[in-house]
Amino acid sequence: MTLKKGRLSFVASSVNLLEGSIVKSLLIFAFPMFIGQLLQQFYNMADAWVIGQFADDTAFAAVSSAGNIIFLIVGLFNGISIGGGVIISKYYGAGDRENVVKAIHTNFLFALISSVAATAIGLILIPHILGWMNTPETVLPQSMSYFSIYFGGVSTVILYNICMSIMRSLGDSARPLLYLIISTLTNIVLDALFVAVFDWGVAGAAIATVISQGLSVVLCLIRMLRIDDYTRLDFRKLKFDGRMMGEVIKQGLPTGIQNAVISIGNISVQTNINFFKEYAMAGMGAYSKIEGFVFMPIMSMSMSLPTFVSQNLGAGNHKRAKKGAVFGMLFGIVTAELLGVLLYFVAPSLLKIFVDSELSLSYGITHVHITALFYCLLALSHCAAGVLRGCGKSFIPMITMLMFWCGVRVVYVNSILHYIPKFEMISWAYPITWTLSSIVLTVCLLTVNWERAFEKKQ
Repeated sequence: MTLKKGRLSFVASSVNLLEGSIVKSLLIFAFPMFIGQLLQQFYNMADAWVIGQFADDTAFAAVSSAGNIIFLIVGLFNGISIGGGVIISKYYGAGDRENVVKAIHTNFLFALISSVAATAIGLILIPHILGWMNTPETVLPQSMSYFSIYFGGVSTVILYNICMSIMRSLGDSARPLLYLIISTLTNIVLDALFVAVFDWGVAGAAIATVISQGLSVVLCLIRMLRIDDYTRLDFRKLKFDGRMMGEVIKQGLPTGIQNAVISIGNISVQTNINFFKEYAMAGMGAYSKIEGFVFMPIMSMSMSLPTFVSQNLGAGNHKRAKKGAVFGMLFGIVTAELLGVLLYFVAPSLLKIFVDSELSLSYGITHVHITALFYCLLALSHCAAGVLRGCGKSFIPMITMLMFWCGVRVVYVNSILHYIPKFEMISWAYPITWTLSSIVLTVCLLTVNWERAFEKKQ
């Protein structure tokens, strides 16, 4: 398919985000991401189920509390990759071949550098972070084992995410899905083999993750090296371009910092959860698996919005970009609230898939009943942030998320527990901070002319 006005042709599996029905374009582009997240969550559920069934409660607690620590380090680099994707989309929509090529190779070079940095940072910081979190002595040895292996192979995670970001920025969300399917199935099989058969516990789960992510990287590279047009990856073109790297860092660093600092906030919250010991950790771990499923449609849309907005603004289609932003946000808000109401009523049955202790269940149910009905606000924040990133204004969501999802959340939790030392006070931190961030981001979208602000950055 060839675009009008001399635009560049899309690869066969790409979605044309610049023409046709906005609703259809966004939904078709977001659908592979949704399926990909669905598969990833099935893997996470299978992973948790295997560990829960064939290891012990401390192993489940160790793996369940890993998410925030991993996101603290990996999220920094993945956030920058999102910014790189916006830059690629902008030039791709504008039909600027030279800068598309530079942006692709600059992003991939950044991936290689990030992989080395993340491995070193993870291996050095993990013991200190686990100590800071007051990780129970019963859980600490298995947590150390899991993280040592995970961060030893974290380069596979970062390389996959950045390769996936490059492919999606060119409109191809189908092939990353295919590679994720293969990786997820591999992960499930290896989990069963290493944990259930070989009895390697959390170490087996970590090894399975590294191997399966490595496979997805290989598949991405095979595709990127075989593309038959100017967007093909060519290792001979991996040269440092100061201007392009500056664009990528300027656009992506706010998101990366946001991810990392929010993770610090969540780790602080997790530290307070840890004071309630293994049952609270297990109950919240079980909830996190369910929440991952519930929020997949919203995250798929929020991840699609930066590409849609940036491609259309790069092509000069301001009205189309704005209409797409409105639809995407409404879709996220309505879907999130419907799913939140459903989860409110079925949570007890779902939590029992992962934990059977009545005390662990009570912690998970308490958290669901406090947070689920406020999912519409979480969706609003994520989708609004996606729109702002798509128009080159990633600084606004960064400041907003840092202020509320980190600063206010940490201050609230650490203060309130001194006066009301009850677990439910921790859960209330989430709807309170979602509300505050939603108000600020909505005001920004209503008062800032984001189309022209992006235009000035080109």
